[in-house]
Amino acid sequence: MFKRIRIIFFVFLAISAGLMTRLFYLQVVGGGDLSRAASAQRVNNVQIESARGDFLDKNGIKLTGRTQKITAVLKPAQLRSQPEAINELCRMLGLEPDKTQEEIQRKNTPILMEVDKETKALLTSMKLEGVSFVNSLSRYNTDTKAKHLLGYLNKIDHVGSNGLEKLFEKTLNYGEEDSIAVITDGGNDLIKGLGYRIIKDDDRRNRKLDIKLTLDYHIQEIIENALDSRNLTGAVVVEDVKTGNIVGICSKPDFDPNDIEKYLSNNKKPLFNRAVAQYNMGSVFKLVDLAAAFEMHPDYNMVFSCPGYIQIGDTEFKCSSYEAGGHGTVDIYNALAKSCNAYFINMSLELGAQPILDMCKRLGLGENTALTLQGIDEARGIVPARADLKNSGDIANMSIGQGQIMATPVQVADLVATIANGGLKNNVNVIDSVVNSSGNKVRDLKETSQERVMAKTTADRIKSLMEGVISEGTGKKANMDEYGGAGGKTGSAETGQYIDGQKIIQAWFAGYFPAAAPRYSVAVFIEDGKSGGEAAAPIFSEIGTEIMKLGL
Repeated sequence: MFKRIRIIFFVFLAISAGLMTRLFYLQVVGGGDLSRAASAQRVNNVQIESARGDFLDKNGIKLTGRTQKITAVLKPAQLRSQPEAINELCRMLGLEPDKTQEEIQRKNTPILMEVDKETKALLTSMKLEGVSFVNSLSRYNTDTKAKHLLGYLNKIDHVGSNGLEKLFEKTLNYGEEDSIAVITDGGNDLIKGLGYRIIKDDDRRNRKLDIKLTLDYHIQEIIENALDSRNLTGAVVVEDVKTGNIVGICSKPDFDPNDIEKYLSNNKKPLFNRAVAQYNMGSVFKLVDLAAAFEMHPDYNMVFSCPGYIQIGDTEFKCSSYEAGGHGTVDIYNALAKSCNAYFINMSLELGAQPILDMCKRLGLGENTALTLQGIDEARGIVPARADLKNSGDIANMSIGQGQIMATPVQVADLVATIANGGLKNNVNVIDSVVNSSGNKVRDLKETSQERVMAKTTADRIKSLMEGVISEGTGKKANMDEYGGAGGKTGSAETGQYIDGQKIIQAWFAGYFPAAAPRYSVAVFIEDGKSGGEAAAPIFSEIGTEIMKLGL
């Protein structure tokens, strides 16, 4: 009897030792790995909304995340016992019944569907177990502003693929925010009483960083409406004359950032950002001619008899007045007001090419703006080298904004801003800073610089001539007399290209307002608009008038 007790005791002791050894291993040696494995088995987070900072205008108005959206959360483990309800859900949500039934039976991962308010109301009225809703914000919609500047996200991983979204990916993306925790046991069965839990990480949300831009949301809205209401292809840029900040920039047509694929082969090129693309300047370039002339000869005022054309070698350069027999006798004031090609060609040949090329450089033509320093892709524009201007005909072409000379709408807006600012050129900026969730600046991103590129007397004289363009010349449709007046210049640039046998002529209007104390410069570019005075000038007037009305 005693021997049997001893045997039982030693067996019990051996078992206890084995258990203690195993327990020691589990808790001390392999505890960390096993704990992590258990956690991985039991909790699977499904992201509802990515945690991403927003883009803000200069006043803190959101440019992204402005629209409420509703996400329906379908919970498979709770829907499996309701096959008829699943079929009804599929009908209402546009899902394939067989595929959805199979998916619900096979896994616990919730199915997420964006729904509208009406669909939510219908689903709620069904009182289904296993359907809930999460309210969040849609990053983009069809009414999002400045789409070409902001860019878009990859649909799969929500990473920035283009524009500022791509440029600031590391700053904006800070992980998961709203998610659903699917809690299962080691056999992947839902744990009763725990199941699905919606997790909102408010602490992480409070740590997000936003990108503040120099744009003004209301000005952005005005310029986009001006092009959209006319269904035009082109671009508009509005610059703050005193700071160089871009307060409005748009390119049309644009796109739905949520569905990029359907625009990839569109022949209207809606993904192409025309605001930073280069085009022939046309007669807007005559402002550069004037700056070069007045810097060399402050009192320059040649009087010229225009027969409607000027003959340079074998080439006849025509004026808009060619059919009428010419502009007649014109001075510098009427030459700009009437956009007399013959006058400006004659003046440029007197000056020579180099002073004009030097003025191009001072004004930043043919070079990247500070937008490049901010990480934004833009065309440099083209200014011919002196060696490329081989004869008088080449100089004549350049003087009226034809031939090799090209600029972007951003560069044209900045050219006018420099004149309106009395000859002081600022760096162009569109990105202001990184700010935290309280709106406090974390990092300044502006590229600030100011340089005098022409005498104030030169700039003031050009301004008086630009005001004459609107009051008595080709820019009458840009009139803003009721709201402080304006100055500007029309441009109609031949491209050498044709559509259906018709010349493609780019239309420009570039100006500033109000006249007495300029605050904004505006470049309006209309692709194949034919006439700057007819197509672009009225848009300038509408934009300027609306901005002044709102006191922006």
